Amino acid sequence: MAHPQAYLAAVGGKHPVSKSNSVTKFIDFIGYVRRLLFAVAAFFVASVSQGYAQTGPFAGMAGAWSGSGTITLDDGSNERIRCRATYAVGAGGNGLNLSLSCASDSYKINLSGNVIAQGQALSGTWSEASRGVSGNLEGRGSNGNFQVVASAPALTAHIALKTQGNKQSIVIRSESAFRNVSISLSRS
Repeated sequence: MAHPQAYLAAVGGKHPVSKSNSVTKFIDFIGYVRRLLFAVAAFFVASVSQGYAQTGPFAGMAGAWSGSGTITLDDGSNERIRCRATYAVGAGGNGLNLSLSCASDSYKINLSGNVIAQGQALSGTWSEASRGVSGNLEGRGSNGNFQVVASAPALTAHIALKTQGNKQSIVIRSESAFRNVSISLSRS
């Protein structure tokens, strides 16, 4: 047993740390960090690629939009209106969740909807929160141009939406609630 005591005495009474063991652990740690960074980068590239790989009719609409326009009320008066829209695109560019909020001096619109495209045919649901109205959407569209009819009991609105790059125009015509809304939006 004199040998272990002599060994401890030679290293100052402490167990020696193997330098090769510490170096191996450090190299393993660096390898782990590299693999982790590579996995995060691969996930990010795959996520971004999926966003660009969408080819459905709504693929170019995702994001936040804002702008202004005019609203023609039932009495024939016109007011300036400010709007914000948010679009979430899914299902490979064939599904759209939308939120459109607009306000003028005397009028407010809080519209939300879910739309699905099957070829050029569009269908879905919508609701307008400030009036507690909801209904169905049907229409057609492709290449950023959409013509939709929103219907509910005692309400029918015709909506034309055109998206080209970071610009979007929306025209809504109705026989009730208001006559016409014309909006120009830009992607934020």
